[in-house]
Amino acid sequence: MWGGRFAEGPAAIMREINASIPFDKALWRQDIAASKAHVAMLGACAIVSSEDAVAIERGLDQVAAEYERDGVPENWDLEDIHMTTESRLAELIGAAAGRLHTARSRNDQVATDFRLWVRDAIDQADASLAALQRALVNRAAEHAGSIMPGFTHLQTAQPVTLGHHLMAYYEMLRRDRSRFYDARVRLNECPLGSAALAGTGFPVDREMTAQALGFDRPTANSLDAVSDRDFALDYLSAAAQCALHLSRLAEEFVIWASQPFGFVRMPDSLSTGSSIMPQKKNPDAAELVRGHSGRIVGALTALMVTMKGLPLAYSKDMQDDKPPVFEAAGLLGLSLAAMTGMVAEAEFRTDRMRQAAELGYATATDLADWLVRTAGLPFREAHHVTGAAVKLAEEKGVALDALSLADLRAIDRRIGEGVFAALSVEASVAARDSHGGTAPEQVRKRIAEARRALGMDS
Repeated sequence: MWGGRFAEGPAAIMREINASIPFDKALWRQDIAASKAHVAMLGACAIVSSEDAVAIERGLDQVAAEYERDGVPENWDLEDIHMTTESRLAELIGAAAGRLHTARSRNDQVATDFRLWVRDAIDQADASLAALQRALVNRAAEHAGSIMPGFTHLQTAQPVTLGHHLMAYYEMLRRDRSRFYDARVRLNECPLGSAALAGTGFPVDREMTAQALGFDRPTANSLDAVSDRDFALDYLSAAAQCALHLSRLAEEFVIWASQPFGFVRMPDSLSTGSSIMPQKKNPDAAELVRGHSGRIVGALTALMVTMKGLPLAYSKDMQDDKPPVFEAAGLLGLSLAAMTGMVAEAEFRTDRMRQAAELGYATATDLADWLVRTAGLPFREAHHVTGAAVKLAEEKGVALDALSLADLRAIDRRIGEGVFAALSVEASVAARDSHGGTAPEQVRKRIAEARRALGMDS
């Protein structure tokens, strides 16, 4: 491949460190597609003869069929997927194969292939995120009125509904989808035709190849085009933030499945047992999703550090751009599939949730709000009165609504009989009827909006 420049072949260590075929063979579909678009343009611009263009295209189709059937061979002497394909093409059609590389370099070739691969990965992530959103919306609809404790600092704070809780993750995933969408918009420019770094002297039609590959336009600067990996960093950034959201949801399932909580029974299909303790049912899928998030964040960090000090244009360091992206995409796909199954199949124990919501004086804020609305106290004074009521309930070992009217009036004479209507968990939830609140009607309203956005009612 290196022609007459070198008198000797590479040393064994150079051969091993230089070869990328073990991982960049994953780009074969994109490499075939970009090569077909390139040769079609070369033929249309009369840069190669129509006969050679046809022969190359047919040969590429045959190579693709072989890869699909047998996999991509790993010959380290050929270094990468690009030379592997060109070498096999030469075996099939002869010298005409050498014309395929006219007016391009491996620099713009790999930049194009990698963009196409990342674009496909974004589309796959978006479809998987939509599936998880649908699962969340369906379960939220089942439990729009199911009461559970809401937490801050993992301490009981106020009653909420399970539907409201699940829809919080729908919102996180909605933002994740928007980040992937934005990354796709920025990515969708075609580097092909930038050649090694300076463009090409051949009269190429870059608009033609960009259009054939589904890009919005060709890239505007050849130096930037071959050295840019922002699109990969954008993908990893969106993947990392998405993985953090999945990890948070997984952590909730781990906590809820524990015996002290008992809020959920995990599906058998996403749980494992213990080699020594027969009673165990471990939420291993959720724990692995939680663990995968660290590896995905690590992939982002790895590529950022690789790119941070590179001058223009292409440097061989950039051969290491693909493994972290490939790893992150695989882990993200597994995590999304696992969480979708978990949400769809988990058995929520709403009886335990409601019992827990009645503990921890979760309606204390409702007493303070009642004192503001009905007795006219400033909120800070109402907060103080309520704190005294909670302290008394703790001393007596009873729930807040189990205190007698006499107990409450001993704290503040302005408290009347009507306060008890505000102290149940049902009343607390129903009172949070502001936009975005946990009141069942608000939750159902948001579910209806989500269903329309996801096309679930069409």
